[in-house]
Amino acid sequence: MRIGVGYDVHAMVEGRRLVLGGVDIPFQRGLLGHSDADVLVHSIIDALLGAMALGDIGQHFPDTDPKYKDISSLRLLETVKEKLKINGLKVGNIDASLVMEKPKISPYIMKMRKNISSVLGIDISRVNIKATTTEGLGFTGTGEGVACYSVVLLTTQ
Repeated sequence: MRIGVGYDVHAMVEGRRLVLGGVDIPFQRGLLGHSDADVLVHSIIDALLGAMALGDIGQHFPDTDPKYKDISSLRLLETVKEKLKINGLKVGNIDASLVMEKPKISPYIMKMRKNISSVLGIDISRVNIKATTTEGLGFTGTGEGVACYSVVLLTTQ
């Protein structure tokens, strides 16, 4: 077994889409980033890469590379899936926690789980996503940004 932990943060800004788990969520602001800035998928990617001892998302998908400009983070996750296969590993489970005040994302969680499980080729029961607030404290509490923590368990195939 291998365990990985991921963490990511993106600022909330005007003029960007809010994409979480590959789902476009209607909101007046979105996340700033080179790609679609999907903080949830980025955190999961970092956890997967960490469990494989392959560094971090920035090493594999640098924000200085124009080919990743506005790319769907689910496409990046597909690339990481191939690394799992090459290394003889499969996902046991994923547990992710989004930290944000607004918008409320509970109506979108099932679709996020479906997107992530579909890309990774695993049963949806192996992907858990939850959300919490910081009761108005810190950058997530004021709505300046969104953070996400993820933990993954990998097993050999």
